[in-house]
Amino acid sequence: MSNTGPWRKSSRSGGNQDNNCVEVRLCGDAPQVSDSKLADDRPILTVTTESYNGLLAWVKDHGEQ
Repeated sequence: MSNTGPWRKSSRSGGNQDNNCVEVRLCGDAPQVSDSKLADDRPILTVTTESYNGLLAWVKDHGEQ
C-alpha cells in the first residue's frame, strides 16, 4: 500500500476541472508540488516541510497584490 496522498489543488483555482493549477500532495511526510497542466508528463518537485511552509507563508503575505 502506497503512502502517497491524492493531489489537491487550491480552492482559489475554481471548482471546475481546469488543469492549469499548482497541486500538492504528501508522499510519506514529504510535500510534493506539481503543475497540473502537463498531466502525467509533469515534473514533481519534492520539498522539505520547512520549505513548503515558507512558500505558504509567502503566498499568504503576497498573494493578493
